[in-house]
Amino acid sequence: MASRAPAIPDTLVCLGVVGAPHGVRGAMKVRTFTQSPQDIAAYGPLSDKLGERVFVLTSCKADKGNAESARVTVKGIDDRDAAVALRGVELYVSRDKLPKLAQEDDFYYADLIGLKVVSPEGEGLGEVAAVHNFGAGDLLEIDGSFYPFTKQVVPQVDVAAGQLTLVPPLEQEALPDEEGASE
Repeated sequence: MASRAPAIPDTLVCLGVVGAPHGVRGAMKVRTFTQSPQDIAAYGPLSDKLGERVFVLTSCKADKGNAESARVTVKGIDDRDAAVALRGVELYVSRDKLPKLAQEDDFYYADLIGLKVVSPEGEGLGEVAAVHNFGAGDLLEIDGSFYPFTKQVVPQVDVAAGQLTLVPPLEQEALPDEEGASE
């Protein structure tokens, strides 16, 4: 029987994921989901997804090699081995520490996960599993498929109603170059 991952409390929002260590003194890279990478340090102590471990950032700088990453040091993490042990740990903050949203139709990406996805005609298309960014813009993962998170593809997000509207882009297939195919 397969076990399910423990549910993340609704009161927590993921702000980053620990990546590779940086140097030998315990510094590490963190992929951040904040407006700017340094903002991850603005919310006070962070925790793991169950709130069992608390991480106090003692320094945080933008990573020169990646616009979505920060180099951080954490209280009590003093060597490379300790930093390596944290690789892959998601860092959370309590939702009440986040800034209040300015407009009623604003939302955090964390609010999208679990929303029902419907076509413009109201036909059910699935559920948002995750929001990703592999470097070319935000993508919504819906039932194993990825869709660009743009106004054209997602014209309406209604967090209060628990759904968003998806207009899937037309499929385009790459065809081999006819001239190159005969060579």
